[in-house]
Amino acid sequence: MRRNAVANRERILAAAEAVFGEYGAAGSTEDVARRAEVGIATVFRHFPTKAALVEAALVRHFDLLNERARTLAAGADPGQAFQDLLRTMVEDGSTKLTLISQLPDGQFPPSVHQAADRLRATVEELLDRAARSGAIRRDVGADEVYLLVRGIAQACATMPTTPHTVSRALDVVLAGLSA
Repeated sequence: MRRNAVANRERILAAAEAVFGEYGAAGSTEDVARRAEVGIATVFRHFPTKAALVEAALVRHFDLLNERARTLAAGADPGQAFQDLLRTMVEDGSTKLTLISQLPDGQFPPSVHQAADRLRATVEELLDRAARSGAIRRDVGADEVYLLVRGIAQACATMPTTPHTVSRALDVVLAGLSA
Protein backbone atom coordinates (compact mmCIF):
# COMPACT_ATOMS: atom_id res chain seq x y z
CA MET A 1 0.00 0.00 0.00
CA ARG A 2 1.32 3.46 -0.86
CA ARG A 3 2.42 5.67 2.00
CA ASN A 4 -0.42 8.18 1.51
CA ALA A 5 -2.95 5.33 1.30
CA VAL A 6 -1.65 3.97 4.62
CA ALA A 7 -1.87 7.44 6.17
CA ASN A 8 -5.42 7.88 4.82
CA ARG A 9 -6.44 4.49 6.21
CA GLU A 10 -5.08 5.38 9.65
CA ARG A 11 -6.84 8.77 9.62
CA ILE A 12 -10.09 7.09 8.56
CA LEU A 13 -9.86 4.54 11.37
CA ALA A 14 -9.06 7.19 13.99
CA ALA A 15 -11.96 9.28 12.70
CA ALA A 16 -14.30 6.27 12.73
CA GLU A 17 -13.45 5.54 16.35
CA ALA A 18 -14.10 9.16 17.27
CA VAL A 19 -17.31 9.53 15.23
CA PHE A 20 -18.90 6.22 16.20
CA GLY A 21 -17.68 6.59 19.78
CA GLU A 22 -19.34 9.99 19.97
CA TYR A 23 -22.50 9.47 17.89
CA GLY A 24 -23.03 5.70 17.90
CA ALA A 25 -25.34 4.46 15.16
CA ALA A 26 -26.16 8.06 14.22
CA GLY A 27 -22.56 8.50 13.05
CA SER A 28 -22.17 8.12 9.31
CA THR A 29 -19.41 7.29 6.90
CA GLU A 30 -19.79 10.86 5.62
CA ASP A 31 -19.02 12.13 9.14
CA VAL A 32 -15.98 9.87 9.19
CA ALA A 33 -14.78 11.18 5.82
CA ARG A 34 -15.16 14.79 6.98
CA ARG A 35 -13.31 14.17 10.23
CA ALA A 36 -10.54 12.26 8.42
CA GLU A 37 -10.37 15.02 5.80
CA VAL A 38 -10.77 12.60 2.90
CA GLY A 39 -13.47 12.08 0.33
CA ILE A 40 -16.23 9.55 0.88
CA ALA A 41 -14.89 7.53 -2.07
CA THR A 42 -11.59 7.16 -0.19
CA VAL A 43 -13.44 5.78 2.82
CA PHE A 44 -15.30 3.24 0.67
CA ARG A 45 -12.14 2.31 -1.24
CA HIS A 46 -10.62 1.17 2.07
CA PHE A 47 -13.84 -0.07 3.69
CA PRO A 48 -16.66 -1.10 1.33
CA THR A 49 -19.30 -1.10 4.09
CA LYS A 50 -19.94 0.65 7.37
CA ALA A 51 -19.70 -2.75 9.08
CA ALA A 52 -16.21 -3.28 7.62
CA LEU A 53 -15.20 0.17 8.86
CA VAL A 54 -16.51 -0.51 12.38
CA GLU A 55 -14.76 -3.90 12.43
CA ALA A 56 -11.44 -2.36 11.40
CA ALA A 57 -11.86 0.45 13.94
CA LEU A 58 -12.41 -2.13 16.70
CA VAL A 59 -9.35 -4.14 15.65
CA ARG A 60 -7.33 -0.91 15.69
CA HIS A 61 -8.75 -0.04 19.11
CA PHE A 62 -7.72 -3.41 20.59
CA ASP A 63 -4.33 -3.34 18.88
CA LEU A 64 -3.49 0.16 20.15
CA LEU A 65 -4.58 -0.81 23.65
CA ASN A 66 -2.44 -3.94 23.41
CA GLU A 67 0.57 -1.84 22.35
CA ARG A 68 -0.03 0.39 25.37
CA ALA A 69 -0.32 -2.65 27.64
CA ARG A 70 2.91 -4.13 26.27
CA THR A 71 4.73 -0.85 26.82
CA LEU A 72 3.45 -0.73 30.40
CA ALA A 73 4.34 -4.40 30.96
CA ALA A 74 7.94 -3.66 29.99
CA GLY A 75 8.22 -1.13 32.83
CA ALA A 76 9.96 -1.71 36.12
CA ASP A 77 6.89 -1.41 38.38
CA PRO A 78 4.24 -4.06 37.56
CA GLY A 79 1.78 -2.67 40.13
CA GLN A 80 1.86 0.82 38.65
CA ALA A 81 1.73 -0.62 35.14
CA PHE A 82 -1.42 -2.57 36.03
CA GLN A 83 -3.03 0.53 37.56
CA ASP A 84 -2.20 2.63 34.49
CA LEU A 85 -3.58 -0.04 32.16
CA LEU A 86 -6.81 -0.36 34.16
CA ARG A 87 -7.32 3.41 33.96
CA THR A 88 -6.63 3.41 30.22
CA MET A 89 -9.06 0.54 29.65
CA VAL A 90 -11.81 2.36 31.53
CA GLU A 91 -11.12 5.67 29.76
CA ASP A 92 -11.39 3.97 26.35
CA GLY A 93 -14.14 1.57 27.40
CA SER A 94 -17.22 3.55 26.47
CA THR A 95 -15.91 4.09 22.91
CA LYS A 96 -15.20 0.37 22.61
CA LEU A 97 -18.69 -0.50 23.84
CA THR A 98 -20.25 1.94 21.37
CA LEU A 99 -18.24 0.42 18.52
CA ILE A 100 -19.25 -3.09 19.59
CA SER A 101 -22.90 -2.03 19.58
CA GLN A 102 -22.47 -1.19 15.88
CA LEU A 103 -21.51 -4.76 14.94
CA PRO A 104 -24.18 -6.76 13.16
CA ASP A 105 -25.92 -8.98 15.72
CA GLY A 106 -23.35 -7.85 18.32
CA GLN A 107 -21.10 -10.72 17.19
CA PHE A 108 -17.33 -10.31 17.05
CA PRO A 109 -15.93 -11.10 13.60
CA PRO A 110 -12.81 -13.31 13.70
CA SER A 111 -10.43 -10.36 13.27
CA VAL A 112 -11.93 -8.62 16.31
CA HIS A 113 -11.78 -11.85 18.34
CA GLN A 114 -8.10 -12.25 17.49
CA ALA A 115 -7.28 -8.65 18.45
CA ALA A 116 -9.26 -8.95 21.70
CA ASP A 117 -7.50 -12.25 22.50
CA ARG A 118 -4.07 -10.67 21.97
CA LEU A 119 -5.00 -7.88 24.37
CA ARG A 120 -6.35 -10.31 26.94
CA ALA A 121 -3.11 -12.32 26.86
CA THR A 122 -1.14 -9.14 27.56
CA VAL A 123 -3.53 -8.14 30.35
CA GLU A 124 -3.17 -11.60 31.91
CA GLU A 125 0.63 -11.34 31.72
CA LEU A 126 0.60 -7.91 33.35
CA LEU A 127 -1.88 -9.04 36.00
CA ASP A 128 0.31 -12.05 36.78
CA ARG A 129 3.42 -9.86 37.12
CA ALA A 130 1.55 -7.44 39.38
CA ALA A 131 0.32 -10.33 41.56
CA ARG A 132 3.78 -11.91 41.78
CA SER A 133 5.24 -8.54 42.81
CA GLY A 134 2.73 -8.31 45.67
CA ALA A 135 0.93 -5.27 44.25
CA ILE A 136 -2.32 -7.07 43.35
CA ARG A 137 -4.17 -9.87 45.10
CA ARG A 138 -3.25 -13.31 43.77
CA ASP A 139 -6.87 -14.45 43.64
CA VAL A 140 -7.85 -11.83 41.04
CA GLY A 141 -8.00 -12.96 37.43
CA ALA A 142 -8.62 -11.36 34.08
CA ASP A 143 -12.33 -12.27 34.23
CA GLU A 144 -12.83 -10.13 37.33
CA VAL A 145 -10.73 -7.27 35.93
CA TYR A 146 -12.63 -7.29 32.64
CA LEU A 147 -15.98 -7.31 34.46
CA LEU A 148 -14.94 -4.32 36.59
CA VAL A 149 -13.67 -2.40 33.55
CA ARG A 150 -16.82 -3.20 31.57
CA GLY A 151 -19.07 -2.18 34.45
CA ILE A 152 -17.42 1.19 34.95
CA ALA A 153 -17.21 1.80 31.19
CA GLN A 154 -20.90 0.99 30.72
CA ALA A 155 -21.83 3.26 33.60
CA CYS A 156 -19.80 6.09 32.05
CA ALA A 157 -21.31 5.47 28.61
CA THR A 158 -24.89 5.62 29.88
CA MET A 159 -24.54 8.32 32.52
CA PRO A 160 -22.02 11.09 31.88
CA THR A 161 -19.66 11.31 34.83
CA THR A 162 -16.93 13.78 35.68
CA PRO A 163 -13.34 12.61 35.21
CA HIS A 164 -12.77 13.21 38.93
CA THR A 165 -15.60 10.83 39.87
CA VAL A 166 -14.31 8.16 37.48
CA SER A 167 -10.81 8.54 38.90
CA ARG A 168 -12.11 8.19 42.47
CA ALA A 169 -14.16 5.12 41.52
CA LEU A 170 -11.02 3.58 40.02
CA ASP A 171 -9.14 4.39 43.23
CA VAL A 172 -11.77 2.37 45.13
CA VAL A 173 -11.52 -0.55 42.67
CA LEU A 174 -7.73 -0.52 42.79
CA ALA A 175 -7.78 -0.47 46.59
CA GLY A 176 -9.98 -3.59 46.48
CA LEU A 177 -7.58 -5.31 44.10
CA SER A 178 -4.48 -4.46 46.13
CA ALA A 179 -2.72 -7.21 48.00
